[in-house]
Amino acid sequence: MSKKEIIESGKKIIEIECENLNRVKENLGESFAEAVEEFKNCKGKVIVTGMGKSGIIGRKIVGTLASIGVSSIFLHPGDAVHGDLGVVSKNDIVLLISNSGETDELIRIVPSIKKIGAKIISITATKNSTLGQYSDIAIETGEIKEADTFGIIPSSSTTTALVIGDALALTLMNIKNVQKQDFAFFHPGGNLGRRLMLRVKDIMQTGNNIPIVFEDEFLIDGIKEINRKNLGFTLAVDRNRKLKGIITDGDIRRLIAKGEVLENLKVKDVMTKNPKTIDEESLAVKAMEIMEKYEITCLAIVDKDKIPKGIIHLHDLLGKKEFRIEY
Repeated sequence: MSKKEIIESGKKIIEIECENLNRVKENLGESFAEAVEEFKNCKGKVIVTGMGKSGIIGRKIVGTLASIGVSSIFLHPGDAVHGDLGVVSKNDIVLLISNSGETDELIRIVPSIKKIGAKIISITATKNSTLGQYSDIAIETGEIKEADTFGIIPSSSTTTALVIGDALALTLMNIKNVQKQDFAFFHPGGNLGRRLMLRVKDIMQTGNNIPIVFEDEFLIDGIKEINRKNLGFTLAVDRNRKLKGIITDGDIRRLIAKGEVLENLKVKDVMTKNPKTIDEESLAVKAMEIMEKYEITCLAIVDKDKIPKGIIHLHDLLGKKEFRIEY
């Protein structure tokens, strides 16, 4: 095959998988909503199971559910028939993945799951399959065309199961109103998680890095300080260095848009008074929570006399170098 033919082959495979996904999207129905509701109301854990490549997809779904705080585990069907069904309780949901709905290893464990009393949800081509009929809720994908030449290698079917798993988990995430800080809590080993579980004092900027201007100075002096520190804002203090306000790039832009003569303005005429602050002993995740609540990207850290000790902004939390401050 020439390079052009290889590329066309790759595009054709992707096209086939996309066509399957579009068909599944159009046919997604009430069973999906019912499954999400069951997940939401689950008093136990979600147990995902599948054979072969469906099992690999099942492990990924478990990882996604766990990352949003849903207690979930993967159970291999082969282990289940040799004693591991003991992990299943009546308060659990068992999610079974099988394109055909006729996978022997899954069908063998269904009667035991039924006897335990756990809810059974399946992702399968049709609710008329053996697995579909056993299920309390069957999420039907419809007939799937595999992407290989012979139409037999699990490809489109596993992609479809993966996407449905993502749709279940992320829709549940929206319903549960999972926030970045919640996600970070379940990812303490990740970069975001590590940063958000630190104390504010561990990542705040201090000393000469803090942009500060006196409130009775001209606005031009404030703009110069913003440019010097290159942080997109400056704190404003009185002559006792107590925090009084903040000026941001956004404030300057809005003044220019109004046609204001900047040279005639003082810092105190423009600043946002009493900016949001946070204690240095607070968790960084708390700083993120405040920023999201008030739709801002910067907080000041002050001592008991309201004198600035440091600042923390979104790029400190996320580890990014480019940012913009808005109040």
